[in-house]
Amino acid sequence: MAISTDLKNIRNFGIAAHIDAGKTTTSERILFYSGKSHKIGEVHDGGATMDWMEQEKERGITITAAATTTEWKGKQLNLIDTPGHVDFTIEVERSMRVLDGAVAVFDASQGVEPQSETVWKQADKYVVPRIAFANKMDKTGASFKMTLESIKTRLAGNKVVAIQLPIGEEGDFSGIIDLVKMKAYKFEGKMGEQVIEFDIPESYKAEAESFREQVIEKAAEQTEELMNAYLENGTLSIEEIKQGLRIGVISNSVYPLMCGSSLMNKGVQLVLDAVVDYLPSPIDVDGGTISGTDVDDVEKKITFKQDPKEPLSALAFKIATDPFVGRITFVRVYSGTLKSGSYVLNPISGQKERIGRLLQMHANQRQEIDEIPAGNIGAVIGLKDTKTGDTLCDVEKPIVLERMEFPEPVISIAVEPKTKADQEKMGMALNKLAEEDPSFRVTSNAETGQTIIWGMGELHLEIIVDRMKREFKVESNVGAPQVAYRETITMPVADQDTKHSKQTGGRGQYGHVVISFEPIPAEERKANPEFKEENVFVNKIVGGVVPKEYIPGIEKGLRAAWSRGMIAGYPVVDVRATLTFGSYHDVDSNELSFKLAASKCFREAAKKAKPILLEPVMLVEVNTPEEYMGEVLGNLNSKRGQITEMTERGMAKIVRAYVPLSEMFGYSTDLRSSSQGRATYTMEFSHYDPVPSNITEKIRAERGVKFEEDEE
Repeated sequence: MAISTDLKNIRNFGIAAHIDAGKTTTSERILFYSGKSHKIGEVHDGGATMDWMEQEKERGITITAAATTTEWKGKQLNLIDTPGHVDFTIEVERSMRVLDGAVAVFDASQGVEPQSETVWKQADKYVVPRIAFANKMDKTGASFKMTLESIKTRLAGNKVVAIQLPIGEEGDFSGIIDLVKMKAYKFEGKMGEQVIEFDIPESYKAEAESFREQVIEKAAEQTEELMNAYLENGTLSIEEIKQGLRIGVISNSVYPLMCGSSLMNKGVQLVLDAVVDYLPSPIDVDGGTISGTDVDDVEKKITFKQDPKEPLSALAFKIATDPFVGRITFVRVYSGTLKSGSYVLNPISGQKERIGRLLQMHANQRQEIDEIPAGNIGAVIGLKDTKTGDTLCDVEKPIVLERMEFPEPVISIAVEPKTKADQEKMGMALNKLAEEDPSFRVTSNAETGQTIIWGMGELHLEIIVDRMKREFKVESNVGAPQVAYRETITMPVADQDTKHSKQTGGRGQYGHVVISFEPIPAEERKANPEFKEENVFVNKIVGGVVPKEYIPGIEKGLRAAWSRGMIAGYPVVDVRATLTFGSYHDVDSNELSFKLAASKCFREAAKKAKPILLEPVMLVEVNTPEEYMGEVLGNLNSKRGQITEMTERGMAKIVRAYVPLSEMFGYSTDLRSSSQGRATYTMEFSHYDPVPSNITEKIRAERGVKFEEDEE
């Protein structure tokens, strides 16, 4: 299909939800009903178009966000299907950054699940308008009202409003009532492609009228004109309701809730209608403009219209490695037109890049195009210096768009190549995978010479190792998972006075610093969302007692010392260092001397500051039949878990607890065996907590760490 240049006819939206809520199944129906694909691919058969990776087909889960373009009622839909598993939350994060809207899918038998909350918060962070879809209305335990209430209670308050009602639930689910048009719909034909409109059954009319009144009130609240029309006439026309809902959705003050069953082919066409009717086009977001900052002055704002004729601004939001064409960079073009063969500037790296071939993506299939105009999502082949989150812009009119934040990995494993031939290939494979995935890191342990890979969870690292083997033909041996511990201080140390002095005949070394150290309280971090650095350095030198050219050396020395803590050699976090005094020597002082002095200063202060070890703590949610509740609670308590909530969801019992990550390895096997395979769990990173002293000693012993006297 031709790529659209009329921005009001474009919808850039994503499908996001908890794992197993039916995102990919919904995406497959969207492709089928919109004519993009001629058969429906099912996730459980490994035939889903959007789950194209071998690992996705085998596991029946989405791992990487897949993009496609299709059409519905004259509007171009650029769709991204995102993963639901918490280990791949980075895929949702970067998709939300470039989308104008989202469809949040919920399992109607479960309501709001842990990852539903995570993706909702990510959408909140990037202020993404969304509509909600209660899927699986045919499933045992499905309840539309329970889903509505759980979204109200846990996510959206009174901003959520039901614009549909189901006709029947569970095995009796047969159709949908549209509260805007006050009509009922059923779906017939082999794939539910025939949408049959009929009058609302008598037994549902009173309930539909009551719910419709809420829809009308919500629409009327959005503008003064609509409120006046409502007060004058006692109701609103269908067009006025749609107008009010659209304004509310775009301003994030309304989240319409719909219902259906994607697997049973019921309701997806109505979701597509809602995407067109309520989700914003690019010109509806921020008044149709895109804002960034000047390359040399972050305080100076630059704004372009989202228009193909404006100067170019685009965001690279994803890197993928394709075995046939090499490195593919996914981009969202906000203003101007990205043209094949042109030169663009990457203001982050300062490099000019030549645009090679341009692609319109359909999962892992590609269609070559000449240009990507403003408002569209596409891909570029051949960019060398562009990373995830970088801006591409006009060489003459540079702009830096807001960058993305990536989560810190919490788990690591050691990998080593099986043969000499694999050695070089492994380094190349890991670098390419790290380019693709900013939540995946590669480091090497200087003491053991091992290569350590870091990720968001066991499944994340398992997929990385599997991809190395399949895509890059690298065989490797894998060590046991390790936890990403951190260290911090608990007491302030005022005016730690440290000198580094060395005479070796000729020019010596001299650096003298006085630095105060204090822990940064968690409340302070929460109160300052802009807090991006794990540790803070403050320079309060006055009167030139330390020349300003040596100050960067002091900060480098501190950051080097923070990279390896005193207890067990883990990185130090949440420390504020304030440089207050010092002295220098005209001949012997240099940047290196002050770097060594600052590093030594922290090591000396740390011994007085009562350092502690911190461990990552996961928020775990277990869904279990009632008869296994005792075993589940006992097991979590034995893992140092803190139970925070016990609720019901349909027939199941839900237990929420905070559990240290180090205790969660192998938990899926424990849970299966203690519940005959009937209980399930999800977990996501929550926060860092102090490690009990007996476990700290055990960790230090395992790492062979001893306190040693500082050497000159």
